[in-house]
Amino acid sequence: MGFARACSVALVGVEGVVVEVQADLEPGVAAFALVGLPDKSLVESRDRVRAAVVNSGAEWPQRKLTVGLSPASVPKAGSGFDLAVASAVLGAAERVDPSRIADLVLIGELGLDGTVRPVRGVLPAVLAAAEAGYRQVVVPERTAGEASLVPGVSVLGVRSLRQLIAILSDEPVPDEAPRPAGRPDPALAGLLVPGTGAGAGLPAERPGPGRDLADVAGQLLARTGLEVAAAGGHHLLLSGPPGAGKTMLAERLPGILPPLARHESLEVTAVHSVAGLLPPGEPLVRTAPYCAPHHSATMQSLVGGGNGLPRPGAVSLAHRGVLFLDEAPEFSGKVLDALRQPLESGHVVVARSAGVVRLPARFLMVLAANPCPCGRHGSHGGGCECPPAVVRRYRARLSGPLLDRVDLRITVEPVHRAELTGGGGGEPSAAVAARVAAARARAAARYEGTGWTVNAEVPGHALRTRWPLAPGSLGAAERDVDRGTLTARGLDRVLRVAWTLADLAGQERPGAEEVALALELRTGVPRGAGIRAAVARATAGAAP
Repeated sequence: MGFARACSVALVGVEGVVVEVQADLEPGVAAFALVGLPDKSLVESRDRVRAAVVNSGAEWPQRKLTVGLSPASVPKAGSGFDLAVASAVLGAAERVDPSRIADLVLIGELGLDGTVRPVRGVLPAVLAAAEAGYRQVVVPERTAGEASLVPGVSVLGVRSLRQLIAILSDEPVPDEAPRPAGRPDPALAGLLVPGTGAGAGLPAERPGPGRDLADVAGQLLARTGLEVAAAGGHHLLLSGPPGAGKTMLAERLPGILPPLARHESLEVTAVHSVAGLLPPGEPLVRTAPYCAPHHSATMQSLVGGGNGLPRPGAVSLAHRGVLFLDEAPEFSGKVLDALRQPLESGHVVVARSAGVVRLPARFLMVLAANPCPCGRHGSHGGGCECPPAVVRRYRARLSGPLLDRVDLRITVEPVHRAELTGGGGGEPSAAVAARVAAARARAAARYEGTGWTVNAEVPGHALRTRWPLAPGSLGAAERDVDRGTLTARGLDRVLRVAWTLADLAGQERPGAEEVALALELRTGVPRGAGIRAAVARATAGAAP
């Protein structure tokens, strides 16, 4: 009787569970049984592994073979277990030394000719293996760069099962010639999810380079709202008539966000790797992601879901970046209200019959909305024919509880002819990004050791007790609370925006002017004759 064990990783959402792959050979009629809650693609690995072993020059054992995946209670899905199953079988047959694979984590799909094909989710799988104490992993050569992002782990990238057998047996490693440049590589299909547009010549959905704020004419207040949102991580609503520039502004928001920190890059890369959106040759996502789903998106596509174990949705793909909902009132009301929980917690918990998955979802949300279905309500030129009841129903699609979680509500006015034809644009994204980075650095220094990095993450109780405002600064906000026009959550969010304005202006703490500006940015109601001058001073980094 022969026995060997190897290890692989099962992904549950974007988290991994180390799975022990055990192979047992016993006398009897030749048969291959795979147990341990495998899905259909994993059950089919029996035929893939058998053909790969034979075509790699090794002998397939003609005995009763049982392969167990432990723990048996964890669902296993995908073809990434092929390499571990083949290694365990070869160890049980004593073609390789079982002791050399006992503590080895192997991830990869096998082709029938023995080639090792890349799979999605390598980064979160290697992260799970490292957290479990494993220090050696074997992955497809194409994904070795992604696996190498995890510190403290020795990564071996192989092109074929023949190479792995030779390495484990201390034999000369065969030279597997790489595919000639310019020829299509079908193995890359395992890294992409159909329907993402990657194979249709569509550009990646990451606005930034080539989309500069200097292209935006006028719109001082809207540009200010964009800068404040980026500096403090505040959610933003842009409302105005069609053609005023709402989408144009939102697409330029990622360009003024600072680069992702190392741990943030790993989080974002792990989500995109599982979702099949990681571009080949770019193992690490360094810039803030941008996701703009169509208004016909379902709840599952937005918050996560699907058949079997839930998969990441748009809120997770926008983690540490921007989620832009254009034509927000056209989204389903249930879909929009599903955002309320991740907006508060920074993650989404999706429960299905196959299991419960916790997915990261700390994003900056930007909503764009017209004033009415035709878009001309309240415009200077008039022409709106929407009945008042239709306008009320249209605006009511953005529920009060959802809007209460939006810190900044900006009215985007039509651009004047002089601003369009004058030829002079606004500040470039680089200048705004520098102020945003400086403001975030001040906030990070203030919250050092707390786990918070931006003002939008800080609970209101902490702001009121540990970092109080100047005496008398909250008079206007407290009056709004007394009148019932500002909720307790709204007051906390006004405090956060006021701190962001103070950080942009380089002040030690906010005063009454910053609170007044925060209230105007939240409610749209003017709070003083000098408020626009305060906007200009705050964004210029000068103390008022």
